[in-house]
Amino acid sequence: MKKFLAIGALTLALSATAAAGIAVTSISRTQDAADTALTAVVNAAVLRQGSTGSEVKEVQRRLKQWGYYSGSVDGVFGAGTKKAVIAFQKKNGLTADGIVGKSTYKALGMNESYNALNTPSKKPSSSSSSSSNYTSSDLYMMAKAIYAEGRGESYTGQVAIGAVIMNRVRSSSFPNTISGVIYQKGAFTAVADGQINLEPNQTAYDAARDAMNGWDPTYGCLYYYNPAVATSAWIFNRQTVTVIGKHVFAI
Repeated sequence: MKKFLAIGALTLALSATAAAGIAVTSISRTQDAADTALTAVVNAAVLRQGSTGSEVKEVQRRLKQWGYYSGSVDGVFGAGTKKAVIAFQKKNGLTADGIVGKSTYKALGMNESYNALNTPSKKPSSSSSSSSNYTSSDLYMMAKAIYAEGRGESYTGQVAIGAVIMNRVRSSSFPNTISGVIYQKGAFTAVADGQINLEPNQTAYDAARDAMNGWDPTYGCLYYYNPAVATSAWIFNRQTVTVIGKHVFAI
């Protein structure tokens, strides 16, 4: 009887060990699959000549919209795309190597890919874009401000104005709405002189969307000014981060 009990106990022990092994193997395989998938996302987010796919197509689309690229938006990273990337990098003060990595992704406003590179321990968010949190009225107001303040600037310079507005919305030192920031007393010359009432063009709308979707050529700035016409001594004491066109961007 004792012999049968011993055999039964041994059988149960072996079964439990086998089951645990299967469970551990299953978990390990699941983790390996997740790591492999994330690695693929991160690797895909570094684009260079020879890369293909939807990420390349989006880079081409943006570069073509902004006047850097004249080829087909076909998702094939060829010599023409590399040349356009280098031109964009030079214009935005980036290393002009023709490779779309962290800094270039961020400057292009392609935040999901940039976030995958910047924090590889987390998968990219599934949300489509930050502009989904805002209304058509917010977009219209942003476009009006960009047109009134920067219609003579380059496309990047117009996006930069929108980015400053978005940075203020997110800052506890300013109103937390787009209209609140724009109409804050003394904040923008275009409000004071009435130019805010001009109707924006399509370029201003495009720049507003890019700014609301997260493209920030100013790298977090809260202020900008034209040193040729600025009269406030206070603004000249702000720390300069970058200069785009006629505007100095500062924190």
